[in-house]
Amino acid sequence: MKWLFLIPALIVASIIGLSIYLQPNNFIGCGAQPAEGTDCDKADAIVVVSGGDTAARTAAGITLYKEGWADYLVLSGAALDTSGPSNAAAMKQQAEAEGIPAYAILIDEEAMNTQQNAENTQSIFKERAFDDVILVTSGYHQRRASLEFNKRADGIEIRNYPVLSDSDWGWYWWATPRGWWLSGGEIVKIIAFYVGVAA
Repeated sequence: MKWLFLIPALIVASIIGLSIYLQPNNFIGCGAQPAEGTDCDKADAIVVVSGGDTAARTAAGITLYKEGWADYLVLSGAALDTSGPSNAAAMKQQAEAEGIPAYAILIDEEAMNTQQNAENTQSIFKERAFDDVILVTSGYHQRRASLEFNKRADGIEIRNYPVLSDSDWGWYWWATPRGWWLSGGEIVKIIAFYVGVAA
């Protein structure tokens, strides 16, 4: 009889645990605009990585820029279909359409995965002497992206800003097979990351 209560409790614990673990967020408690001299201070740049719901990720980065969180927007991502524009180019077009000036947009069009997003943007950070960046990606992807960026960050602070709701992910992710597929896939990739680090 106790199994009737234990199984639902384990499922609920798994949902809560995954939701918290996968979505590290350095902006809990911050207001809409940065506050100087606090943990919610302005950064040097906002970096958005493509993949999943790229448009929603880009929109979140645009909002942060408009709210004064940084003076530069770094957009990273190649395209699966190399016959067309890169994801970064499409993201730049979206940002410019929203009024972001071209001089404030820096792009990496070569990254094919999260590891390459982290590697390729380092040269941009170093060239511009950025030492504090806000990392924007989908909620389910935030933990792994943060791990990859922090592994390569050379004295650069990486602050996490997960997009908590997009076409692939939301508060009720656990109610869909895709939500479990995404969260489970991220856990497998995070384990692979740690195994690679240990090796």
